[in-house]
Amino acid sequence: MRTKVLPALFCAGLIATTGVLAGNAASAAPRGSSAVAQDATVREKLEKIPGLRIVSETQKEGRPFFTLMLRQPVDHDRPWRGSFEQQFTLWHKAETAPVVHYTGGYTLSSSTREITRLLDANQVSVEHRFFGKSVPAGRTDWSKLTIQQQAADEHNIVRALKRIYPAKWLGTGASKGGMTQTYHERFYPEDLDAVVAYVAPNDADNRDDRVYDEFFATVGTAECRTALDAVQREMLVRRETIRPLFEATSKEQGLTFRQLGSTDRAYEFSVLDQVWNFWQSGSAADCPTVPDAKKATDRELYDWSLGHGLSIYSDADAGPEGTGPYYRQAAAQLGWADLKFKHLRDVRNHPDIYQPNSLLAADMRTRYSGWDAKDVDRWVNKKGQRMMFVYGQNDPWSAERYRPSKRDSHLYVAPDTNHGALISKLTPEQRAEAEATVKRWAGVK
Repeated sequence: MRTKVLPALFCAGLIATTGVLAGNAASAAPRGSSAVAQDATVREKLEKIPGLRIVSETQKEGRPFFTLMLRQPVDHDRPWRGSFEQQFTLWHKAETAPVVHYTGGYTLSSSTREITRLLDANQVSVEHRFFGKSVPAGRTDWSKLTIQQQAADEHNIVRALKRIYPAKWLGTGASKGGMTQTYHERFYPEDLDAVVAYVAPNDADNRDDRVYDEFFATVGTAECRTALDAVQREMLVRRETIRPLFEATSKEQGLTFRQLGSTDRAYEFSVLDQVWNFWQSGSAADCPTVPDAKKATDRELYDWSLGHGLSIYSDADAGPEGTGPYYRQAAAQLGWADLKFKHLRDVRNHPDIYQPNSLLAADMRTRYSGWDAKDVDRWVNKKGQRMMFVYGQNDPWSAERYRPSKRDSHLYVAPDTNHGALISKLTPEQRAEAEATVKRWAGVK
């Protein structure tokens, strides 16, 4: 859950957590003769890859930038049962340069990644299956939206492009994209030379989420935590007078709540997520702005909350064309944080609501299986090699993290940082160490 800001992540490149530059690819800048010759060679090689279609070719920072589609099986175990085209982009620097393979975990984002800049690398950015334009025609078989199927998609892309780029390949991604990259490494460990995953949640045991409650009992200062809990509680105590403000905002934005079942259920769901979102996207510097819950008016509480974590979950957001595919994955394999909300128990109307199936249409709902998450967790901890995980100290998603093996793998926590943790936000000593490791893995001095 908590993906009203995961969609906020999703909307900004998952969302700008590891992006250094938005990097608009379209540019009319003329090319020199040498660039044209090299570009033609790369294009010709791309055109020879079976199942690959060049959608467009532009320029990004003076280098060729391709939008591509690769034909993929809907079911890699039964490839004869239909196919779809998966969208991805290629920012070409040089055939001899390293390749950064980026997964955002949602729709396509081609923003320049932190390690792409560090290595002056080529960058391949992949849209997740069943998001955006990477969707089969007709009725979607949601049972094929699995971590194994997406890993196989990425394996096909890497295998195809290694015909052109024989140098080192490093995988990267943030949040759900970091998870996606970790799954790829688990199932196809020979594809990539190393992985750098940012703020990648690891809900290895979906039945035991005590670590999240412990996080909210210790993050920030006691004064800030108490003030946030008081605002969250007061939003439910005064639901009869504040909910109409929520309804007015929803009407103004054309939002509906058929999947959640009622406006009251939608309102409660949004309030439950409020403190999580505060810490995911904000910081301790926002604590002085928290209003006095008892003294603030309904309007003051509502307006402050809208700007500090109260996100409205609607049918459009959680539908098949929005972030519904993420909620389906969470309900099926990824898991979710099931918080206790002890300070809200007596003011909740809908104790069953806080889980991803609540946000899904009936044909997308499913049962959870925890086997896959446990398997990946064990593999990363025991067998993973050349894996780096970067987390944020004040990020709720970073509370339950991967613990990499001792096989040339590393874990870093950026101090006083939220879901936007980066290598550049580590302490100077750790930053130097991490950057040196990434360069070593890439074979770059």
